[in-house]
Amino acid sequence: MTEKRHIDPERAANRRRQVLDAAATCFRRSGFHGASMSEISKAAGMSAGHIYNYFASKDAIIAAFVEENETRVHEIISNIGSQPDPLQAIVDDVEQSVHNNLDPDHWALPLEIAAESARNPAIAALSQDADRRMCASLLALLKAGREKHGLPADDVTVEGRMQAVICLHQGLQLRLLNYPDLPIPELIASFRIAMRALLFT
Repeated sequence: MTEKRHIDPERAANRRRQVLDAAATCFRRSGFHGASMSEISKAAGMSAGHIYNYFASKDAIIAAFVEENETRVHEIISNIGSQPDPLQAIVDDVEQSVHNNLDPDHWALPLEIAAESARNPAIAALSQDADRRMCASLLALLKAGREKHGLPADDVTVEGRMQAVICLHQGLQLRLLNYPDLPIPELIASFRIAMRALLFT
């Protein structure tokens, strides 16, 4: 599922981005299995054969999305870690984080990838490997933050708190699908309470 190599890296990167943007649109609209390579090629403005010069399959396209998301999350973790108080930075960012996770442009594609992971062992392995690396970075950040506040920072305690934080955020997407009339201001206030309890106790 690796992407193919090209002589002109800049041009290849631009064309690769073109394919990924088109695929994201098609996956959101039609689902992974509903979106054909011909549909993606039409949205990208290139022939299906040309797309295969950059991605060998739809699985390879999803692998690229998983890699991009991992890069995005590592950047977020790095930014939080650079703050004077990383734990407080997470609490302070609750409002923006909740809005991001309720934005269909943010969660529609990850949900599609998660659904494919449930059916496709290769995609599941990619997603799980990426998740392990992201969790390792977040765990280190939370441990350091809790040590700074003199709070219990053993692996078992921090792992449990971290997984609860992740579950709360990922659950927003499914909750919105089932309950479109979520009371956003009250939800944000409740998230702040939950984040403080999880991070500072």
